[in-house]
Amino acid sequence: MHVHPPKVEIFDIAAKTNTDPKGFVRDVDEYRLEDFGLYMARPVRGHPEISYFRSWLIPRLGLRVSRWGAHPGARFDHDFYLDVVDIEVGPAWRPVDLYLDILVTAGQSQRLEDVDETLAALTEGLIDHAAARRAFERAFAAVDGIAAADHDVDAWLAGQGIAATWQRP
Repeated sequence: MHVHPPKVEIFDIAAKTNTDPKGFVRDVDEYRLEDFGLYMARPVRGHPEISYFRSWLIPRLGLRVSRWGAHPGARFDHDFYLDVVDIEVGPAWRPVDLYLDILVTAGQSQRLEDVDETLAALTEGLIDHAAARRAFERAFAAVDGIAAADHDVDAWLAGQGIAATWQRP
């Protein structure tokens, strides 16, 4: 399996922009800095299904927790999308994706995705053993915690002392 290098984004608070892994710079509607993390909300232009993107970068958990707004008629098979990441904090925050994703359907289920990508990245030397270990430990802790909270991501975060709030898209 061929795998891409870790995806890196830039969350530039002062410029109120979000630079995606391909280098596209997008305007952000809202950045909100809290003691536990950084919130970002922005429209998504040109995507067939996603109309709006809301994310919390939470360094202590090594997670980016996202909720997507859908275009009329589009539906997602999840309510929350969690990326396992390393986060560099500064004037511009820089999450580095560690490949693993957790998709949560509120009150129902969750699934861990891209284990194969993570192992391929490790095999190809794109991440080291320490990064792979961090990724799996963070993912397993999140999966266990979310399951114990009856698949309620907000309740799980609140139990971690994280009062994540979400603006409407």
